[in-house]
Amino acid sequence: MLDDLGDTLLEVLVGTPDPDVVIDGIVIHDPLDEPVYPSGALVLAVGLTGDDLIPLFRSLGGEPVAGVVARLPVTVTPELVEAADANGIALLGLRRGATWAQLSALLRSLLAEGDVGVVPQESLGGLPSGDLFAVANAVAALLDAPVTIEDRSSRVLAFSGRQDEGDPSRVEAIIGRQVPERLARVLNERGIFGELYRAQRPVVIEPWGDGVFRQRVAIAVRAGDEVLGSIWAVMDGELSAEREAALQDAAKLTALHLLQVRAGADAQRRIRSDLVATALEGGSDARSALDRLGLTNRMVVVLGAGLRGRPGEGADEQAAASDWQRLNDAFAVHMSTSVPRAAVAHIGAAVYALMPVADEAGAARAVRLAEEFRDRLGKGLPVVVAVGPAVRGINEMVEGRAVVDRVLRVLRDGHATRRVASLPDVYTQSLLLELRDLAIVRGDGPIGPIAELLAYDERHDSGLLESLEAWLDAFGDYTVAAAALFIHPNTLRYRIRRVAELSGLDLADPDQRFAALLQLRILARR
Repeated sequence: MLDDLGDTLLEVLVGTPDPDVVIDGIVIHDPLDEPVYPSGALVLAVGLTGDDLIPLFRSLGGEPVAGVVARLPVTVTPELVEAADANGIALLGLRRGATWAQLSALLRSLLAEGDVGVVPQESLGGLPSGDLFAVANAVAALLDAPVTIEDRSSRVLAFSGRQDEGDPSRVEAIIGRQVPERLARVLNERGIFGELYRAQRPVVIEPWGDGVFRQRVAIAVRAGDEVLGSIWAVMDGELSAEREAALQDAAKLTALHLLQVRAGADAQRRIRSDLVATALEGGSDARSALDRLGLTNRMVVVLGAGLRGRPGEGADEQAAASDWQRLNDAFAVHMSTSVPRAAVAHIGAAVYALMPVADEAGAARAVRLAEEFRDRLGKGLPVVVAVGPAVRGINEMVEGRAVVDRVLRVLRDGHATRRVASLPDVYTQSLLLELRDLAIVRGDGPIGPIAELLAYDERHDSGLLESLEAWLDAFGDYTVAAAALFIHPNTLRYRIRRVAELSGLDLADPDQRFAALLQLRILARR
């Protein structure tokens, strides 16, 4: 981690990092939260400096924490050194200009947190298969220049060492893991991207200011006719034949690794989906699935995200599949960046998440995370999220999924105005749906006064049932009910009198009112 990020982002302030310690996750410190620390955790001490760090180090005693990162400048006092050394935790400084979000994204990318189904890596070109950082460093050594590997959207997939030899725009791209929009716009307006993706040879880009003070040499990375991305080297002077040949060879090697990364990501997604499905369904393999997900003997909250309405058919099936993929990817990113070891998978008509928590109060945090996710997606997708109870063990997890499915059904079919809910929020609507299912299985239909009114409405289109339901919903308030129906209150009074005359329904009897409303909710809307 320090080899990859040290020059650009991080500086060791206290302690000597142990190379034998494996960092298994990132935790953002929050004094109001009770985090779950994975083995060898790296804690991001957002907002803490100097003396504020001493209580944090003391509170981490006994936790499996490898290091703490604080924003520079940090005043290193003897008390701070003593507190860090006492718990064997290194203190790292985050350099100015970098944001916590950028650091967190970089670290999670490097550590590949949450990988499952790990198998021994194959070798491509003498480098670990799919290790783009190793590829970038190898290419940098060949060219004697700092290198980045980028995708078609100018996102930095990997970078080599020696980035401090670049210019301010290169450092900005590394920190943000994205070429700044203003620079990408200039490259596009000058036709450089078009030339890069058409040419088979490297393209030389002269500096133009705005932080771009050194020459760039770039080459497209292709798999057949498909452009997978590009390699960018910061190096001055004329492009020699040796360097050009090295870049062309590097592009071929990088293409193999990018294809391996793509295949590996798809395989990991399928494996993770299978493990989450196995854990939620219970059975003999569920415990093994939880072991591989790192969730054995942990309290977990089951969440489920769905899309309001039903997926389209025919011409809309492709769009519906795309919406589900967007939902799955967005939910996975949101959960993994918020909770270490959260597992997400698209199963059937929902995207489920297994969220480890410290105690039963973790369900409240799950609701907050669900609401944040809903707000982030905004109106882009009609997403709804169900939050189950905190559970422990296979049997409780299966029950937790059943609860989530009950809540999702209410939210998805539009029987609730809210978009995030737990079972207590929608319990009545859930019971009504289950009663409707029972009535459908039995073949039940409206009976008694409601059946008579339904038949009368079908013959005369009189709207008596609609008027009765609005009046019952308004607790007998004619003005409110008439406004909901967009009719005059006197018209509604006439209709309610007709209801009583035609059906014999005694609206002064609370039991008859309840029976009528229940039939209207369950049977008359079938």
